[in-house]
Amino acid sequence: MLPLLLCTLEGSQTELPMIDLDQDASRQIVVDRQPGQYLGHVSTVLLEDGRTILAAYPMGHGRGPIVLKRSRDGGRTWSFRLPVPENWKTSLETPTIHRTIDPKTGKKRLILWSGLYPARLASSDDDGRTWTPLAPVGDWGGIVVMGSVERLKDGRYAAWFHDDGRFFRNAGKATGVFTLFQTESADGGLTWSEPQAIWSGSDIHLCEPGAVRSPDGRQIALLLRENTRRKNSHVMFSDDEAKTWSEPKELPTALTGDRHTARYAKDGRLVVTFRDMAEGPTKGLTRRPCSWARRTSPAPGSATAGQPASESRPTSSPRRRGWSRAGSSWGRVCSSRTRSSISCRGARVGSRLRKARAVLGRSTTKTRSPAAMRRVFSGKTRSRGVSPSGVGIR
Repeated sequence: MLPLLLCTLEGSQTELPMIDLDQDASRQIVVDRQPGQYLGHVSTVLLEDGRTILAAYPMGHGRGPIVLKRSRDGGRTWSFRLPVPENWKTSLETPTIHRTIDPKTGKKRLILWSGLYPARLASSDDDGRTWTPLAPVGDWGGIVVMGSVERLKDGRYAAWFHDDGRFFRNAGKATGVFTLFQTESADGGLTWSEPQAIWSGSDIHLCEPGAVRSPDGRQIALLLRENTRRKNSHVMFSDDEAKTWSEPKELPTALTGDRHTARYAKDGRLVVTFRDMAEGPTKGLTRRPCSWARRTSPAPGSATAGQPASESRPTSSPRRRGWSRAGSSWGRVCSSRTRSSISCRGARVGSRLRKARAVLGRSTTKTRSPAAMRRVFSGKTRSRGVSPSGVGIR
């Protein structure tokens, strides 16, 4: 029987209390601003020291020259815009940034993707101090390349993205069919295989896959945006290290949204952020969630485990294989609706990183955004930060 992420549709709907954090300036950090310029769609990676964050984003709505910034103190202060290769100005889509490790040499590197056709890749072998120019990885492309990159148990990497017919090949056209693609790398992210389709459909449009492992590391889940807006978000599972995938399963309303980004905190709690697209009085009605098992060791792919997630200038064990739905007390829900700002030296400007919702453990994560309303299923809320992770929202 397919294990589910949280519970599916069996729970009753629960009205959650609201907490508006918009006026709490202590939670707000300004990263970048430019008058008259849209800045948003941020992708971040947290390095192994637990403090250094690299943030990449376009100067424009979903496309434009790529900006790179670094924080050395967990996001409290940020550098000026860092020097990058000249051809980063030619990026056609939202960039995404990821940590990889070469399975043969153990060398760590950072990779940065720029999507549409052709998908292009840049890399850094010195934690983002210097970078290669963007270069095509093959005769293919796609949308939000790469939505997720996950290290497999044999040291290879799998990555996922989607396309609707327009960008997988040159001069493509929209077909009304959405396809999820998987590509793999055996050399730490420098080269990638020809993508293979793992799902296609036209009745629902599943896209923007966000990968997360189960607490015991045995399964990989892909959390999926549903772009027709007729259904909730969906999830697919793999029990064999991404060799095969289950059929998509609809998620509860509490996890319905876009660009799910999931990370484990150091204490084993899982944080999922995404743009809220669920219907209801606050654009989202939440069904009763089930518990996840608490981890007793770092999750594969977590910053704590040395896997993913820049000069700073002041300005409980599972009861069965896979996802556990019983025997754990930490699987409470906090859903926040966020509209973030990116600005520098104290000024604020809306970036439309909006309506993000976080599914947390027993306490809420620290929110550093100009506007956030949190809905807490149970327990008290506190300002206890967890490792920052990227929320690329488009």
